[in-house]
Amino acid sequence: MATIDVGKDSDRETRQLNYPVDEEYASSSSDEVQQFAYSDSRKIGVTGAVFLILNKMIGTGVFSTPSSIFAATGSVGVSIILWVIGGLLTFCGLSVFLEFGLAIPLSGGEKNYLERVYRHPRYLASCVLAAQMILLGFSSGNALAFGRYVLAAAGSEQGDGWTARGIAIACITFAVVLHSTLPRWGLRLVNVLGIFKVVVLLFIIFSGFAALAGHLRVPQPNNFHNAFAIEVTENYGGQGVYGYATALLNIVYSYKGWENANYVLGELKNPRKTLSIAAPLAIGGVTILYVLANVAYFAAISKDDLATSEVLVAGLFFRNIFGDSAAARALPAFVALSNLGNVLAVSFGHARVNQEFGKEALLPYGKFWASIKPFNAPAPALFLHWFMTVIILVAPPAGPAYNFIVNLYTYPGSWIYAFVTGGLIYLHYKKSENWTSPWHTYLPISVIYLLANVFLAIVPFIPPNGDWNAEGYPYFVFPVVGVGVLLLGAVYWACWSKIWPAIGGYKIEAHRIVEDDGKEVVRYRKVKTR
Repeated sequence: MATIDVGKDSDRETRQLNYPVDEEYASSSSDEVQQFAYSDSRKIGVTGAVFLILNKMIGTGVFSTPSSIFAATGSVGVSIILWVIGGLLTFCGLSVFLEFGLAIPLSGGEKNYLERVYRHPRYLASCVLAAQMILLGFSSGNALAFGRYVLAAAGSEQGDGWTARGIAIACITFAVVLHSTLPRWGLRLVNVLGIFKVVVLLFIIFSGFAALAGHLRVPQPNNFHNAFAIEVTENYGGQGVYGYATALLNIVYSYKGWENANYVLGELKNPRKTLSIAAPLAIGGVTILYVLANVAYFAAISKDDLATSEVLVAGLFFRNIFGDSAAARALPAFVALSNLGNVLAVSFGHARVNQEFGKEALLPYGKFWASIKPFNAPAPALFLHWFMTVIILVAPPAGPAYNFIVNLYTYPGSWIYAFVTGGLIYLHYKKSENWTSPWHTYLPISVIYLLANVFLAIVPFIPPNGDWNAEGYPYFVFPVVGVGVLLLGAVYWACWSKIWPAIGGYKIEAHRIVEDDGKEVVRYRKVKTR
C-alpha cells in the first residue's frame, strides 16, 4: 500500500515519499508507537465540512463586533463596505489555503504549509505557530459572548463580569468534554447548531427589512440618509487609521473560521474534493448573510446606541423591534446557542492542530498530547485548548474584556497568514521547489492578501487619535503581546532544538507514516545528541 511519509527525515523538497509501510512501524506493540485511524462513519463529508466551517465563522462576531466597527469608523456606509472587503479578503485567503490544502491533504493547516516553505532552520516556523495556536488559539471570545447573551436572555444587564465568565467556563467545559467522550455526537451537534445559526441570521435579516418598512418600537434611526458621511462624536468616529485597522481586525475575527476544514483534512472523506466544494460554499453563504445582517442592524438601531452597545448588538436589535416581550428575551438565547456552536467548532479544529504538534514531538511529552485514547478522540489536545481558554477568561480584570480578547485572538494570525501567503508566492517563482497543486492562486490575489495582512500586522502599533486608553488598556497592548507570543515561539524552538538536547544528551524524534486510507502510524524514537 502506498503511503505518505511525513517524518522528520522525509524528502527535503516535498516531505512526501511513496513506499510500502515499514512492518515494524505498522505492527509493533511498543509503547513508543501510536496508531491513528478513523472509520468511514467518523469521517466528515461535504455537508459536515460546510457546517464545521460555518459554525466557526458564525459565532460571536456578526452579533457583537458591529458596535466596535461602527464606533471606529463613524460611517454607516464605510462600515458596510468594510464587511464586503472582509468577505473578499476571506476568499483571497481561501484561494491560498486551497492551493496548499489540495497539495498537502493532511490535518494541521498552516503547520504543514509553513513547514513546506520555511524548512531552515528546521521546525522554527512550526514552533512559532505552536506558540500562537496554543497560547492564543483560544475560544474565550465566543465563550464570553455566550455568557453575556445567556445573562441578557435572563434579563440581566451585567457586563463582562465574573458571572458571565463563569458561564463561559461552563460553555467551553461542555464542548471539550463532549468532543473528548462522544466525538460523533459532538459533530452532530455542530451540524444542528449550524442550521440553527443560518435560521437566526435569516430571521435578523428579514426583521431588518421589516424595520426599514417602519415596524419598530423606537423612532426610525434613518441611518441610511447620507450613509457615507464620516461623523465624529463622543461615542463614535475620529479614531484615524488605527480605528480602521482595528475595525478590519474585528471583521477578520468575524470571518475567521474559513480555514477550519484545513485543520481536519485527515478526517475528511475524499479530502481534496470535499474541501474544494465545502469551503467556497460556506464562505460565500456567510459573506452574504453578514452584509445583509449589518444592513438590518443599521435599519433598527440608532448610531449612538449601536456604538455603545458593545457585545449585545443583536440583543438591542431584537428589543428595538419586538420590545421587552418574552420573544425579545428569547432571541438572545438563540444567539447564545450560536456562540455555543462556534465554541464547539473552534475546539474541534484547534485541538487537531495541537494534536499535530504532539505527533511531531514539538511539545514535551508529545506522545501524550497526540493520544486519542480512550474514546478515539484527542482528549489531551482538547484539554490544552480548554486550559488556555479558561486562563484568558479569568486573566483580564473585571470590565470590558471582550474587545481585548478578540484583538488578542485575531492579531497574531495576520503575521502567520502573511508568511504563508509570502511562502506561496515564493513557491510559484522558485522553479527548483517543483511546487504543484490541483489549485492555482493567481499573483494579484496572493499580493492583495499578503498586503492586507501586513497592514493588519503593522498599523495597530500606530497611536490612535484621541485617548490612548479608550478601551481600558493602552492601545499597544494587544499587538505587543501578540508579537511577543510569536517571538516566544522562536525562543522555545532554540530551547527545544538546541539547549535541551545539549543538556539532556538526547532528543525525541517522531517518524510518521500516513497510508492511502488515512490510517497514520507514529513512532517516537530517542536519539542521542552526544
